[in-house]
Amino acid sequence: MMDCSEEVQSVSEEPSAQLELKKGMSIFIDILRRADKNDDGKLSFDEFKSYFSDGVLTAEELKELFHRIDTHNTDNLDTDELCEYFSQHLGEYEKVLAALEDLNMSILKAMDKTKKDYQESTHLEQFVTRFLLKETTNQLHSLQSSLECAMETTAEQTRQEKQGPLKPEVLSIQLSGRRSNRRLQRNSSLSPNNPLLSLINSGVYDEDNQWTIQVNRLQKLIDRLEQKEIRMEPVEEEIVESKSHILIVQRQLSVLEEEVEEFRLALRQYMDCACAQTGCLHIAVQRLVNESRFILYEFWEHNNVWKNHLQTNYSKTFQRGNVDFLETPESLTTMLVPASWWVLNNN
Repeated sequence: MMDCSEEVQSVSEEPSAQLELKKGMSIFIDILRRADKNDDGKLSFDEFKSYFSDGVLTAEELKELFHRIDTHNTDNLDTDELCEYFSQHLGEYEKVLAALEDLNMSILKAMDKTKKDYQESTHLEQFVTRFLLKETTNQLHSLQSSLECAMETTAEQTRQEKQGPLKPEVLSIQLSGRRSNRRLQRNSSLSPNNPLLSLINSGVYDEDNQWTIQVNRLQKLIDRLEQKEIRMEPVEEEIVESKSHILIVQRQLSVLEEEVEEFRLALRQYMDCACAQTGCLHIAVQRLVNESRFILYEFWEHNNVWKNHLQTNYSKTFQRGNVDFLETPESLTTMLVPASWWVLNNN
């Protein structure tokens, strides 16, 4: 296995042709390596589509983009073609990519020095090193969360532009002022006023008593239904519109004890982005006492909104991370309830 010192050295030993790349453009070397599934040094259209597809561009639009980048007309893309195309459209991101290149090198050098010096350091010096590592990680997670939210917002805007103006729903779903305030705070992940910070401190999402009571009641109801102890029949028949329901999703996640802290960070980022998603009404999380089991409750305007949410990058990132974090596969339950219940509870 290559250690950090070897990795730093290997970066400086890239072929001279790659060193001629403009500052920040080395990211496209990495993109080609990751997208090139058969390791032939070039991208076919299938490889290009698999890597660059964002759920917004159609297959035809991706095909058109592929041929626009393929200036050599070889039906394959190489690093030069990728750099040539994207360099014309970087704008402010040219500085961002250059800064990331410097940041990557600085972190690798810091890791190399930490590896060499940590064991010989004093107890207090080791504490400072651990503290700096943790805070660096927090800052990077905060930046990642902001970028993911921006990415999902731009994708959502593009989808809405393609679909045109949406038809008004039969029953409007009203959001509380408290929820709007949380949306304004979603990028202030290190602010003491951010309600999600309690995930780090106690593992419990600090919601008001009314929501806690309702979530607890819902948990008991679901448990009783799963055990089939009761049968529920309406007192009288009620005719409702097919779209006049909201979707409640319950997700049970049993986390490995040693992965709880990392899971909390990932969960916090996921909730930040989900709360900003169009159609998300509310999200709450509970952790069972003396267990590393979390129960997540998500309230969505309707089923299609939730399905779109599952295709977002932040949702997929959370799911991929759970492969390493969870002791057993996630248990998921969904339930439709009358939207009027939500409206009544928020008036």
